[in-house]
Amino acid sequence: MIFPETSAENPTGAPLCSAKGCRAAAVWVLAWNNPKLHTPERRKTWLACDEHREHLSSFLGVRGFLKEVVALKDWGDGDGKETEA
Repeated sequence: MIFPETSAENPTGAPLCSAKGCRAAAVWVLAWNNPKLHTPERRKTWLACDEHREHLSSFLGVRGFLKEVVALKDWGDGDGKETEA
C-alpha cells in the first residue's frame, strides 16, 4: 500500500495523524482539494486518527475543500486514489 508522501511516520514506519501535535496512528485519509488552486481531479491528503477525524473533516468541510474520507486500509486499493499529497 502506498501512503501519502507527506505523512509523518512513527519508528515502526506506520503513518501518523496530521493533527498538530498528535502522534497517534492514522486510521483515516481525508482527501481534499482547494478549487482556487487545484484542478478538479487533484486530491491532496491529510491523515487522521479516530480522535481527530471529525475535527479535521470539519475544518476542511466548512471551507468546501473536503472531497472524501476513506479508511487508510482501503486507500489506494486499485481505485486510482494514490495521489501526490
